[in-house]
Amino acid sequence: MGCLISQLASKFAFFPPSPATYAVKKCDGGKLSAVSTAGSTPLPIGGDCNGSPSPSLDVLLLDTKRGNKIVAFYLRNPCARLTVLYSHGNAADLGQLFDLFVQLKANLRVNLMGYDYSGYGASTGKPSESNTYADIEAVYECLQTDYGVSQEDLILYGQSVGSGPTLHLAAKLPRLRGVVLHSAILSGLRVVCRVKFTFCCDIYKNEKKIRKVKCPVLVIHGTEDNIVNWFHGNGLWKMAKDPYEPLWVKGGGHCNLELYPDYIRHLCKFIQEMENITTATRLRKIRQNLHLNKKSKSHNKIAIKRIML
Repeated sequence: MGCLISQLASKFAFFPPSPATYAVKKCDGGKLSAVSTAGSTPLPIGGDCNGSPSPSLDVLLLDTKRGNKIVAFYLRNPCARLTVLYSHGNAADLGQLFDLFVQLKANLRVNLMGYDYSGYGASTGKPSESNTYADIEAVYECLQTDYGVSQEDLILYGQSVGSGPTLHLAAKLPRLRGVVLHSAILSGLRVVCRVKFTFCCDIYKNEKKIRKVKCPVLVIHGTEDNIVNWFHGNGLWKMAKDPYEPLWVKGGGHCNLELYPDYIRHLCKFIQEMENITTATRLRKIRQNLHLNKKSKSHNKIAIKRIML
């Protein structure tokens, strides 16, 4: 029964585009470039028509601890103070998302790192929950070692299935700047059927992991999402320790929220506020939360004593 539930949840989680919408080429000097294969005539994703790499885009091939090689795009913004690590949804790859990444980099004034999960795009291996966790860990390690990005200057962005690896990593980083959950899921099985309890073989148990996230969490969800119902986003927002003002896109579906003006406006507001958070402000918030937790525990002890009396 457990294996059947796990297989059912996994079946609804992974839909890599086939064939991939881009290919990775090696340029003179050993650098990598990405070339779109979506049209009849291949076009470069950044760089020139000979496939030379763009000065504002790094195409990377990263090794994961599970033995796969995954592709990542790092887009630079010279005005950036923060970096966004973007984990995409289940039916897309980097070739389809490149234009969105360029827009987000410019509008949000951030550096942006996007990556393809194992088995997606030009990444090797097969998609699985465990592989996506290894994938995002490899990307985070690259951001730390190759680009000098600390968790204090990092915002994790998870769309749909990408909320799984996003919350997996966010739960491990106590000093993270912020998290964005876009059309996120409570768990894999809850996308298939609306259950009120957690199966041990369920995948992406986000409803448990979000309780461990200590930074501000922005939730964005469409009210008419017929793939991942709005109750997923609302549930995650209610469970967050430090929930930011959510964006419920009226009439929005699962794959079209970027088309609504409120989407970029709200994201810009969130990024600007995250930029302005100082160390002193964050420490003050942590102390307040600790004080509230102690106060709550104290009240619970008093209530238990009264019941016993």
